[in-house]
Amino acid sequence: MNDASRTQGWAICLGAGLLAVLFVLGILRGSYLALAIPVAVVTLFALGLAAWVGYTIATIQVEAEPDVSAEPEIPTAGESASDGPA
Repeated sequence: MNDASRTQGWAICLGAGLLAVLFVLGILRGSYLALAIPVAVVTLFALGLAAWVGYTIATIQVEAEPDVSAEPEIPTAGESASDGPA
């Protein structure tokens, strides 16, 4: 792990801590937006994820597998299954 990764990690921790403090202060003040904004962000993220999964399923192209519903050949009397074709 290099120094840039560590710096980014600490920046993320600091940002998350600052947002947590702002969230708690907003709740203590009785602010409607303190709850509405995080709920909206999570809801929109979940809806975006669902749309992405749906789009992926709708547009995926899969190669058709060979037809395996045909009945296997049954050896006739005098042939064994290990003999193979004559």
